[in-house]
Amino acid sequence: MKAISMFIAFFCFAVAQVAVADTAATVIVIQDQVALRAAARDSAQQQAVLWQGDVLEVRGRRLDFLQVYDHRRERAGYIRVSQVRGLPLDAGSAADLLAVVRFLRDTPGAEALGIGYAAAYLKAAPAAAIGAEPFDALGMMAERLARRASLRHAKTDDAVISAHLEVAANYGVVIRSFERDGRMQLCYDGEAFRRVLAMKSSDVEKARAALALTRQECIDPDLTPINRASLDQWRADVLERAPRMNLPEHIKNRLRLRSAEIWSSIAFERARRGEPAQEAATLAIEELASVSKIDLAEDDAAAYGEAATRVGASRWAAEPARAAATGLSIVAGPGQPGETCVKLIDGKHDQSTPLAQRCTFAIVWTSSVARNAQGTALALAVQPLEGWRELWLFHQASDGWHIDIVPPADGTPDLGYVEFAGWVPGAAKLLVAREARVNGRMARSFDILNMRTLDVEKHADNPASLSLFYRWQDPAWKRQTVSVR
Repeated sequence: MKAISMFIAFFCFAVAQVAVADTAATVIVIQDQVALRAAARDSAQQQAVLWQGDVLEVRGRRLDFLQVYDHRRERAGYIRVSQVRGLPLDAGSAADLLAVVRFLRDTPGAEALGIGYAAAYLKAAPAAAIGAEPFDALGMMAERLARRASLRHAKTDDAVISAHLEVAANYGVVIRSFERDGRMQLCYDGEAFRRVLAMKSSDVEKARAALALTRQECIDPDLTPINRASLDQWRADVLERAPRMNLPEHIKNRLRLRSAEIWSSIAFERARRGEPAQEAATLAIEELASVSKIDLAEDDAAAYGEAATRVGASRWAAEPARAAATGLSIVAGPGQPGETCVKLIDGKHDQSTPLAQRCTFAIVWTSSVARNAQGTALALAVQPLEGWRELWLFHQASDGWHIDIVPPADGTPDLGYVEFAGWVPGAAKLLVAREARVNGRMARSFDILNMRTLDVEKHADNPASLSLFYRWQDPAWKRQTVSVR
């Protein structure tokens, strides 16, 4: 009860700012761009522009207008009766207020109004009667408002959403913003969802709260690696608190996808710190494999592709270390602080006189080494970022050994991986599989790559569509990859 009272106080419900007698009436604005007039007529001077969710104190009535006072703007004036609704704040009206909250909870564009009614319910209802439902609804509306604000385009949308954000902020709703990929990302801080997890609530409400609190796009890109590792572990713990037994299958899928994303990130972070990462990577792969594609909602197709790409980027962490090989192989050792230096050696060239050498601050997955039968080429997986894995191609030419880097996609590293899938015997060609986010959309391809020029000679979205791919794909790749799913 004490926690609920503290939360209501945190919300700073606007009506609490209205110091009036018990007989005074309170109303809430239900429309956008409502004029607060200096007199009870439409031609009177406009004092302010009001928005849905604004709360006003009623001080009188004249014709079809109410005489009101706006404590947030410290303005008095007149407003049409049809543009507001009465807002009773007694315990007897709590059930009616909650019914309105239920209606507005799933109404796009009415988030500010819904937040106002949710705050009114929390003020009117007895503390012992307040359950998880109003907090769940409040969180849903705040999160949807943040999503709308992140996706706004037109100037008209910008004005409306900015006003709605101000109304929500007046109720204590905290929406954070930060820059991501050249645009502003807004995210609800999740206080209401934390309350849902802490209270007695349904499995669906807990699952919804866990998904909202663990969104990948709401992670501050400026977090330090240590803080990011702590946050990912907290996100994994939050997901574990969401029961999966009594949930619709499509919600189970969303929890599995989110869990796969998080554990792949944890695997990368552990490997970067030199800690065991096999368990985390295996969990990520298992969560992805447990997704029921038949029950995958159409809206979750993009999330499925993104989760698979993140798991694919870190999947080598799940593979045990291999014993040192003879013949053409690589040796990874320390370089400058934080660096790993990769040396290519063979029976005639040891670490002191390597065939080729390159250093990197990325994770070098030595267990990924694949060499062709002729001993003229070697492929190696290197992961500089949690969601980005490249392919290093060592190949012999007339002027010696070369090291080329094959990226998952052109452009700035974002999300993607590229992996060796097989050698084409008797030709300077190799098979690669790529999966990346390109222009905001997930794309997957299987390519035949020319080793000398790195040009893609042929590609398809299904490996069976390429005869060389179908014939020469590496059995180990086919067994381990998540690109074929």
